[in-house]
Amino acid sequence: MKNNISKKKKNKEHKKKKESSNMKEEKVYKLLRYEELPEYMKENEFILAHYRAEWPLKHAARSLFSWHNETLNVWTHLLGFLLFLGLTLVHLRDIPQVSHLLDPFSWYIPSNTIENSSYNPGKLFNAETKASLASSSSSSSSSSSSSSGSQSTRWPFFIFLSGSMFCLLSSSACHLFSCHSHGLNLLLIRVDYAGIAVMIVASFFPPIYYIFQCDTHWQLLYLSSITALGLLAVVNLLSPHLSTPKFRSYRALLFSAMAFSGIIPAVHAVVVNWSEPRRNITLAYELAMALFYVTGTVFYVTRVPERWNPGAFDLAGHSHQIFHLFVIAGALAHYAAALVFLEWRDSIGCDHQGKSSSIITATMIS
Repeated sequence: MKNNISKKKKNKEHKKKKESSNMKEEKVYKLLRYEELPEYMKENEFILAHYRAEWPLKHAARSLFSWHNETLNVWTHLLGFLLFLGLTLVHLRDIPQVSHLLDPFSWYIPSNTIENSSYNPGKLFNAETKASLASSSSSSSSSSSSSSGSQSTRWPFFIFLSGSMFCLLSSSACHLFSCHSHGLNLLLIRVDYAGIAVMIVASFFPPIYYIFQCDTHWQLLYLSSITALGLLAVVNLLSPHLSTPKFRSYRALLFSAMAFSGIIPAVHAVVVNWSEPRRNITLAYELAMALFYVTGTVFYVTRVPERWNPGAFDLAGHSHQIFHLFVIAGALAHYAAALVFLEWRDSIGCDHQGKSSSIITATMIS
């Protein structure tokens, strides 16, 4: 009898534990409203519902395929990462040392795609740019064919692609897993901000390296300056205090200052290459990039449109999603410009450009 009673007690206790654990699971995994969030997650008071909070990592990972207010934030930059990963694989085929490693995967990359994207951004974007590139390169190719026997180095171009992928992937990871705990939330947010700084710095490498390839002192000065500024920004952004919502505007100002620090080398580059026909093409792409980034930052800071109608844009259409789309658009515009810089340097070499640019830079210094 005693054994039976003790067994019944154990069964009852076991059932209670199961019920309590089920209640806990129900409580942890349901989507919350803004007022139910822990304080550290209360960042945007205009998004009222569909939040995840204190979710285990495996459930946070599974939420990649469920609907909540971070779903589109995750997927916009995850798809952007996959896009830039594909572009990187395409361009890696230009490098003999690694192209043979990609041969098993060449079935999904048509050969004409590789040629077009590697050397002719006009085909990748539009026919008008193609015609412009063809006409502008004809005048310089005859005079510089003897000096352009080898391709320019590709590492600055891959630094840009790598920086873009790091930024996009860290952003996706942050939006997916920051609901796990306070500690992981802080860490991922700081990595996300550092990723933006890395992307900005990496974006400077192709234009500065290829424009000033024949003037190494200017090349070194500009690249070392932006790298130092980027490191300073990363150190700043890794501070837990500066990662809080209170410093949202400060972070936007810091990123904008980094981006606008490129005005000096940009003006210098325009002066050095004043007679280069392809200058207008690259300027158009770079201005488009700047416009995309600035517009995205305005949405990020002002929290439009959700501040106009709180709750209406909880799942789709809020400012951070729009900001993500503008970041991808800006990165693609800069990618197009980088292709033009690369093709131009391959075609013109250093002899002709080096003489003209050294004369102009000497004049500027004097």
